[in-house]
Amino acid sequence: MRFQLIALLGAAAVATAACGTSDTPTATETRTVTATTTSTTSTPAVTSMPAAAGTACDELKGAVADGTCTVHEEAGDYTIDMAFPADYPDQASMVDVLTRQRDGFLDLISDRPGPPNPYALDITGKDYRSGDAESGTVSVVFEEYVNVGGAHPTTNYDALTYNLAQQTPITVDTLFKPGSDPTATLDPIVQDDFRQLLDGADIGPNPIGLDMYRAFALTDDAVVFFFGQGVWAFSAAGPREVSVPRADLESILA
Repeated sequence: MRFQLIALLGAAAVATAACGTSDTPTATETRTVTATTTSTTSTPAVTSMPAAAGTACDELKGAVADGTCTVHEEAGDYTIDMAFPADYPDQASMVDVLTRQRDGFLDLISDRPGPPNPYALDITGKDYRSGDAESGTVSVVFEEYVNVGGAHPTTNYDALTYNLAQQTPITVDTLFKPGSDPTATLDPIVQDDFRQLLDGADIGPNPIGLDMYRAFALTDDAVVFFFGQGVWAFSAAGPREVSVPRADLESILA
């Protein structure tokens, strides 16, 4: 998934050079997820609790409320906000994804002058499930909103999926049968989706092959693929998710 961060940050840098900063959103425009509770005179409000040691939330110095970890970090020229499910079974992989995105963001802005409004990284994780709670799968998809001073912020995706029965991660390399050609099946489906979205605009061939499909989630009925801005179609098309019925992928799914 490293190609996604590179593509994301590269697109942001091009936008900065080409368009300037006149319509850069403020930090208050980032989309954060917070857990709220309602209190009465007889029941105290539920407050956020420190994260358990060794978890992704603990590593990122967040707090847990209602099953959601929230992280907030800010300095004079940037803000970082994260919100994600605290109970994903593969915490080490979650730490890898989130720290890589945070560190990449901080590296990118480290040699830039301070903007009129703070740079912003906003990551929201959403979970998807298939099968039952003991032997099914759980996926977390991270929507990553990045504002590094360009005219247009960028949204990209990372995702993790875990096989609960086998206690192993599922990646794009293990999702499909060995020897199959997933791109031959998926590329026409995704190209057609973009054409419908963009009123028949010309959509070129998949530029990066199987890596295009690394951000996915499993549900009972479908495999949902997520595409960041500018990774396949032009950036103005925005981020996109395409849900492909499992029945259409039966011949290639492992």
